[in-house]
Amino acid sequence: MPHIEKLLEINLETESIKTRKLEKEIVKKYIGGRGIGVKLLFDALSPNVDPLSSENILIYATGPLTGTVVPLSGRHVVVSKSPLTGTVFDSSAGGFFGRELRKSGFDVVIIKGSSEKPVYLEIENEHVDIKDAKDIWGKNVKEVTSILSNGGYKVSCIGKAGEKLIPISSIMSEYSHACGRGGLGAVMGSKKLKAFLVKGDKELEVSDKEKMKKAISESMRLLNASPIASKGLAYYGTPSLVNLINTMRIMPTDNFRKTHFENAYKVSGEYIAENYDIKKRTCYNCFIACKREDKKRGIEIPEYETIAMFGPNSMNDDIEKIIQANFICNDYGIDTISAGNSVSCYIELEGKKDIETPLKEIIEGGPLSQGSFRYSKCKGKENSSMSVKGLEIPGYDPRGVLGLALSYATSNRGACHLRAYMVGPEILGKPKLIDRLSFSGKSGLIQIFQNISASVHSLVMCQFSSFALSEEEYSNLLSAGVGETYTSEELIKTGDRIYNLERLFNIRENISYSEDTLPDRFFENDGILKEEFNSVLKEYYIYRGWNKGIPTKEKLESLELKKEGKFLVERDI
Repeated sequence: MPHIEKLLEINLETESIKTRKLEKEIVKKYIGGRGIGVKLLFDALSPNVDPLSSENILIYATGPLTGTVVPLSGRHVVVSKSPLTGTVFDSSAGGFFGRELRKSGFDVVIIKGSSEKPVYLEIENEHVDIKDAKDIWGKNVKEVTSILSNGGYKVSCIGKAGEKLIPISSIMSEYSHACGRGGLGAVMGSKKLKAFLVKGDKELEVSDKEKMKKAISESMRLLNASPIASKGLAYYGTPSLVNLINTMRIMPTDNFRKTHFENAYKVSGEYIAENYDIKKRTCYNCFIACKREDKKRGIEIPEYETIAMFGPNSMNDDIEKIIQANFICNDYGIDTISAGNSVSCYIELEGKKDIETPLKEIIEGGPLSQGSFRYSKCKGKENSSMSVKGLEIPGYDPRGVLGLALSYATSNRGACHLRAYMVGPEILGKPKLIDRLSFSGKSGLIQIFQNISASVHSLVMCQFSSFALSEEEYSNLLSAGVGETYTSEELIKTGDRIYNLERLFNIRENISYSEDTLPDRFFENDGILKEEFNSVLKEYYIYRGWNKGIPTKEKLESLELKKEGKFLVERDI
């Protein structure tokens, strides 16, 4: 199969349905997934559009390898302007929805406008229907998925949180796979779009089968040789990280006021394996199978991030309470990182070590449902929100992983461990272990990792592939997939282009470089030295080709972004 090319555009307000081919130049420059989504969003939106207005758009995007023979290629990406952060935002999910979307005949779907009544979309082999959703509006994710998946459809939907426009709401695929972060479920809810069903029988081929066999063989050799991919994650899933992160004293504890949790073992992957009858679940074409399910009840075992936020960070060592919190969040369609972080913030401000009460406030749409930043601000305690650009920090305390600290601060979508996956080299030693307690060399390394991640998210491959694969393997897979040669350097440059376009989007939204920082808590007492952090941040800007967080004219020209950056001149920025 060649590059991605088939685009579907649906306007829910006018009920118009159009198809077109993506321009070859755009596909060549942005690949697919995150890259294509960001480019389409940048071109479609005017500055300062309300994320919950009908002017915002919602983009589902796959990549050129999605659903093919390539391992770990089952993901899809959703892109929009975030109602939580106001930034450009992409969020991805695993499972089988992305593969089925491509099999239904489309690579990218743009959803415009807002319906007057609840609707859902149904696509089967390029046939598109906008259907009445009155009978499923007001229902949660598990029930909606059960109703709509009959007949072999793969379902992406929102729960009650998205209907209530809660800015930490998620979009759930096949019940438990979350486009979790950034509140994109609220964007879907604002359009009165309850669900998106896909089904198809299109064959997803690659252009050069022999070259692809070699590329896959080498990739699988590296993945099987990785003890993290083939053993740790395969044995215990992501909860395998709990004991390691706690031992390294970078476990978010008591709303990031501590870095070590005394009873961490009671919420660890090892404890879960000993005390629960576990069933492994997988995404399309994935041998890792990191998902876990309680066989007895058929409910999801939480991922590491969920455990960290509802466990140690909320001073809770009851794994059963965490499992229930995870179930509630998945069913209502709520991001567990932002929700757990908000619960931790509530516990700090209210002095009550109880996760059920604040979680109830979130699902009911109370003040806490707005996320920790807005909640703490309304309480006059902004410093209690552990967030960057309004997005809550994930499960690694940046005081003990300084590369992640810089990555959190400079992420275009807010605090995120996936923008530059420094968990690999700083914590897990992949591709090789580097000093996590030093900023030395990190300013240049971070931007390279950010660029690679942007390209991986545009191929739409699982982040866990990066435990073993480098830009060389990714470029070989892409080249075989589309039948054109992509070098490692071209792949990194593509990621650089995507990252800079995201930065331009945020600048256009008046998001300042002053937000490239961390909460004050991390600079206090024996934390990160603020002067050293600021110095490394300036180095990072130099490596990026930015002046005070703004891409220079020369940088934009080198990435063929002169037209996109024209507004900088017009605004005299």
